[in-house]
Amino acid sequence: MRLPVQITRRSGEDTAVRKGDLEESTVIEFGTPCEVLFACSTPLEFADVIRVRNSDASLDTEAAVVAVQYHPDKTVVAARFLKPVPTWIVKS
Repeated sequence: MRLPVQITRRSGEDTAVRKGDLEESTVIEFGTPCEVLFACSTPLEFADVIRVRNSDASLDTEAAVVAVQYHPDKTVVAARFLKPVPTWIVKS
């Protein structure tokens, strides 16, 4: 798949981007209509909520981290969309 995206880990409960939020550019390596897999250096943990957005905003949604695998220089992450994202794979 290799879809470049920006991920943002929220520092609080609201959905507004705030100063403490952590942002990183990464690439979705695999995606389904409900989930995505990617690697990042942002410290993510199970149940973290992230925003996933591509450059043209055809994908701009929140997802919950459902699995992590830690490596010395990166973390491999599986995240499940919190709301349905119709045809995002086709739009990409």
